[in-house]
Amino acid sequence: MTRATPPARLTALLLASTMLAGAPSAFAAEDEAASVEELVVTAQKRAENIQDVPVAVTALSTRKLQELHVESFDDYVKFLPSVAYQSSAPGFSTVYMRGVASGGDGNHSGSMPSVGTYLDEQPITSIGGALDLHVYDVARVEALAGPQGTLYGASSQAGTIKIVTNAADPTGFAAAYDVGANTVSDGGPGYSLEGMVNIPLNDRMAVRLVAWNTHDGGYIDNVKGTRTYPTSGVTINNNARARDDYNEVDTWGVRIAGLVDLNENWTIRPTFMSQDTRSDGIFAYDRTQGPMKVTHYLPESGHDRWHQAALAVEGRIADFDLVVSSAYMDRRIDSQSDYTDYSFFYDTLFGSGAYITDATGRVIDPTQRITGRDHFTRVSNEIRLSSPQDQRVRFVVGAFQQRQTHFIEQNYQITGIGPDITVTGWPDTLWLTEQQRIDRDYAAFGEAYVDLTEKLTLTLGMRAFKTDNSLEGFFGFSDGYSSRTGEAACFAPGKVGRAPCTNLDKRVKETGQIYKINLNYKLSDDKLVYATYSQGFRPGGINRRATLAPYEADYLYNYELGWKTEWADNSIRWNGAVFFETWKDFQFSYLGANSFTQILNAGQAEIKGAETEVSWAAPVQGLTVTGGASYTDAYLTEAYCGTTDAQGKPIKTCADPQAPSGTALPVTPKLKANARVRYEFDLSGFEAHVQAVGLYQSEAWPDLRLEERGILGQQDAFGSVDVAAGLARGNWRAELIISNLFDEVGDKYRYAQCTPTVCGGRTYSVPIRPRTIGLSFGQKF
Repeated sequence: MTRATPPARLTALLLASTMLAGAPSAFAAEDEAASVEELVVTAQKRAENIQDVPVAVTALSTRKLQELHVESFDDYVKFLPSVAYQSSAPGFSTVYMRGVASGGDGNHSGSMPSVGTYLDEQPITSIGGALDLHVYDVARVEALAGPQGTLYGASSQAGTIKIVTNAADPTGFAAAYDVGANTVSDGGPGYSLEGMVNIPLNDRMAVRLVAWNTHDGGYIDNVKGTRTYPTSGVTINNNARARDDYNEVDTWGVRIAGLVDLNENWTIRPTFMSQDTRSDGIFAYDRTQGPMKVTHYLPESGHDRWHQAALAVEGRIADFDLVVSSAYMDRRIDSQSDYTDYSFFYDTLFGSGAYITDATGRVIDPTQRITGRDHFTRVSNEIRLSSPQDQRVRFVVGAFQQRQTHFIEQNYQITGIGPDITVTGWPDTLWLTEQQRIDRDYAAFGEAYVDLTEKLTLTLGMRAFKTDNSLEGFFGFSDGYSSRTGEAACFAPGKVGRAPCTNLDKRVKETGQIYKINLNYKLSDDKLVYATYSQGFRPGGINRRATLAPYEADYLYNYELGWKTEWADNSIRWNGAVFFETWKDFQFSYLGANSFTQILNAGQAEIKGAETEVSWAAPVQGLTVTGGASYTDAYLTEAYCGTTDAQGKPIKTCADPQAPSGTALPVTPKLKANARVRYEFDLSGFEAHVQAVGLYQSEAWPDLRLEERGILGQQDAFGSVDVAAGLARGNWRAELIISNLFDEVGDKYRYAQCTPTVCGGRTYSVPIRPRTIGLSFGQKF
């Protein structure tokens, strides 16, 4: 059943949509000359033509985002060849680039991400999942492949994704709205309402207002079934929760951007953004039951809401450009999860149900559920100074500081368990996590650019950093259930949330430096080649389990040759790069004994690959062809034994490694590619277009370890085709869109609910969205 949108909210959005505006029309008039679209990016923290940036950058402009019907993270990541990801639900995607992936589970106590995500000037990277920002009125999405550590820091070890929104504009009024409706094959209906308005207040001030409300229809069916636990003999059923189209999603949000030109030299840009997403069910199917089906017994839902307030001040001091930016982000996630697989398989294999008793000592139904509550905050500040860009010797220097907090509550509950096995103060709770994680980062950075000749430029970069990470609180069972862990291991009263006591209080600090060297040579005005050596890092951290040492920082060393070229009077653009990377002592997060997350350093890996993009404005007026592809060969060069020594150093020699040298790294497919053909033409006075998009990625492994691979299996290669056709006239446009035309069941991610060696009898696959047919209509003013 579709969740109703609150009337006041829907009314406000509908009223706004009559006057609001969207991104520039895909049918905007173009120059008659056949040339590829010029792209401006801020990869080096200043606005530049993408062809002048000696960095591997894929950019999706406002126009291309609209033409590709990009609305969410899942939509745009398809068109970023160097990006791979694991996703369990909207807002819970772990992002990887260039094969720098170990297959960790993204646990709240695990490693920091290896790919940074930025919203305008502010980092929004979160453990457990990148923000799934609804993409509307966005200037562009940039993907910077390879280490970006000198300018972007710790969570940009393997690359950076930037979402750049459209700024307020005092030069003129603009507005538009877009509405859409769609239906999913064998699933439910969906809709979208989007709009924006740009209002000049005077010739120096403006405000831009954006709003959206969307409903995504479900396509996973929760089918009726039963499950009998061997120890207690209890049989459960899901009759009360079985229904079709189980995984609906509702999202609404607003963005407010202001601009104040104080004078010719100083500008203030305040912004505020808020988004609220509610989802039901899960977004994977049970492979033992077939595509798009599960049998789950307990409530499953997610409520992810966040807001961010930011302020950027841009100005000039003499001939130098100064940028000061600050932001505050607050994110809260409430979740419910069915944990029946864990209950069933641990009982089946180990007889754990014998320990699940009521107050009288009688064995009862061991069905377990998880109630989660996460609260993230992030404060970030950056100041940077740039010298005049027309000088032979130029530089950018800056300082960065951020403080991230993460309150973590994970409540593993079984109805009716006795007080002797219940965590103190938490009825029906068998296991409790009540922790506070704080990650602090401080850095000074700089890059210098020297024109050695008119065509040859040298870039030298460095970042000096300090990280300070702590984890405090409680995790575990009651002392009646475990005599050695949980409450039995407490050493102080409870300090975090409603923890019964404290059994965890750890902190780790690190300092270091990373470097970058780049040489780029202008073969001509429209052809550039470059060579880069760059380093990226990810801070170390803390293992909750007392017997495990802290894990150390891991480093990525990148050697890269690239080219940026345009041909045939700018009608063809061909960019690309080849690279070789060494990943040393990389962090590997996985579910260990009793499905308890632990992180170990795992020796060394090497990654070889190539990336390329082509755009062609054909001689036939209105015909364009674009495409991109990546080839990635990532593998271990040292065996992964799964253990470390007393100092936390990985043990690299063992008789029976969990993954021997030569094992392919997980998650990233060897080949990922996309291609688009679009034809725009006149049809009886209407501006018309047809478009076809093809997407493909090869097989990928879900886990690094060989035994787990044998259980989960390899994720299958898949391809899909999207098509669209539309008409426009004057200020309106209408379009028919069919995504996943042939209704392919793409295998994006594969997992088990707990440790695969225990729960692997029931594995899950996260599919691409089934065939979706939609209609959209929009106007601009």
